[in-house]
Amino acid sequence: MNNNETYILEKALARLGELTGIQVTDIRNVPNGSIDFKIKLERKNHWHLELSVETRTEFKPYHLPRMMEMARQNTPFMLVAERIYPAQKQALKENGINYLDTAGNIFLSHDQIYLFVEGNKPVDEIKPVTNRAFTKGGLKTAFHFLLDEQFLNMPYRTLAQTTGVSLGSINYIMEGLDQAGFILPVDNQTKKLQQKKLLLERWITAYHETLKPSLFMGSFLFKGRDLSEPGEKENVWGGEPAAEMLINHLFPQIYTVYTLKDKLGLMKSWKLIPKNEGDLKVYQKFWTAPEWDAKQLAPPLLIYADLLETNDPRCIEAAGIIYNQFLKNEFE
Repeated sequence: MNNNETYILEKALARLGELTGIQVTDIRNVPNGSIDFKIKLERKNHWHLELSVETRTEFKPYHLPRMMEMARQNTPFMLVAERIYPAQKQALKENGINYLDTAGNIFLSHDQIYLFVEGNKPVDEIKPVTNRAFTKGGLKTAFHFLLDEQFLNMPYRTLAQTTGVSLGSINYIMEGLDQAGFILPVDNQTKKLQQKKLLLERWITAYHETLKPSLFMGSFLFKGRDLSEPGEKENVWGGEPAAEMLINHLFPQIYTVYTLKDKLGLMKSWKLIPKNEGDLKVYQKFWTAPEWDAKQLAPPLLIYADLLETNDPRCIEAAGIIYNQFLKNEFE
């Protein structure tokens, strides 16, 4: 449990108490659990309720499938976040997910209890704790760990060469992951990941916000072309086309490719026409995964992350299938 999560929860509950008189009678951490906290709320002489709580700094659209799953498994459930934007509050309500933000805005519906407070402005904002594990270099490194824990025990120099991250940064990244509670020493020579599902979720959020935008090389026209052309080993499919090839469940509307080529080289070999709103999105490839490279596909973990970012129901459904078939056994 990190200090930000505890601070967000305590701040939100304190603000809720100021606005509504609802009291908190118990807060318990849930170490290494599927949720962050168990809390007990009470409205004196009216009702009391124990809730399972997940805390977030910010709720994003692609978090919704995970929140729905957590709500099903931990009834009654509440998301507590520093900020939740109006469209996301509506999505949570429509899916029956209780929420509370640090301004004291709340939606709570369980049995005979119903509470809806909206319109309160944030008092202030939390300054996020900087952790080198979630910088661009840290995200590239952590991705390799999530793919294969053998990378975790590589000599730092070899790891730097494999990930393309500077040797000087590797030590800070490892310290950051350790401080965040994601590395478990097995003995003097061996480490393994712990809280892998939490690390996966945080990696996906940070990937969308921090790393992926920096990898973007441009948009181009593609629709109507064969996914097998031109079939160069430097390129792998991600997102929707990768999902179609992997599970045969999705007809692509947006095409995502990761490449080791430079922009001009790819344009020449694929005969691409640049277009700002084009349906082909090109990104720099940043990992090594021979098994999937041979299939010209991004690893399922990255395909899953790409699909969640779209907030498209077709893609969210495909992401769920990929998670269950390729990731669930590793992360649960």
